[in-house]
Amino acid sequence: MTAPVPPGGGRGGSSHRGAWIGAGASLVAAVVTVLGAYLLGPGGSGGAAKPPAAQEPPVSTAPAQASAAPATAAAPSAPPGAASGAAAGASPSAPAPSAKAAGTVRWEGVLVIAYAEDKNLDVSPPVRAEVNADNDFSVYPFGDRMLRPERGAKAMVWADTGKVPAYADCAAVVDTQATGKEMTMRTGMTVCSRTDEGRVARLTLKEQSGQGADTRGTFDVVVWDK
Repeated sequence: MTAPVPPGGGRGGSSHRGAWIGAGASLVAAVVTVLGAYLLGPGGSGGAAKPPAAQEPPVSTAPAQASAAPATAAAPSAPPGAASGAAAGASPSAPAPSAKAAGTVRWEGVLVIAYAEDKNLDVSPPVRAEVNADNDFSVYPFGDRMLRPERGAKAMVWADTGKVPAYADCAAVVDTQATGKEMTMRTGMTVCSRTDEGRVARLTLKEQSGQGADTRGTFDVVVWDK
């Protein structure tokens, strides 16, 4: 007796088995793929593949440079007086000596002018210059004792006996009234003069003595800077 055949002739069971076999093959293939990716990943050591490190965007220096330029352009100028303040903070160098103002006393004292011992009033103290042209005054006997301006110097007797002339007094008249002529020496007389180098001087005769080659005069002298 033949056994009954279920509907479909048993093909349904075969169909289900085929589906399961196909699913299993797909699963195996997926596993193999994952395993291959695992083994062939970076480092090849079988470890888990490390994801690529995130790259930071390159830092551009352009903005910094651009911002630096305006800062330089906007730098404020030094306030007035800053340079002088800086100079004041520094150690000042020694100032160069300046020429004395006109009318400043260059030399003052007692001066003896003797025969053949002419005096140069442009040096301090006045002495006899080796070059005769540099001397300003001499004395000599000529009946009376005489005072003579020498070689470019000029002199005049101050007429106001009640006043001792100051620098301004002598400077005001010496260029218009003084001459190079000799004058008779009188004790107490005051002479305004200008030396051959242009300095104003005042000579007051305090004493005179001697004859001939011993003639001499003692003067109070003031020489001012020009």
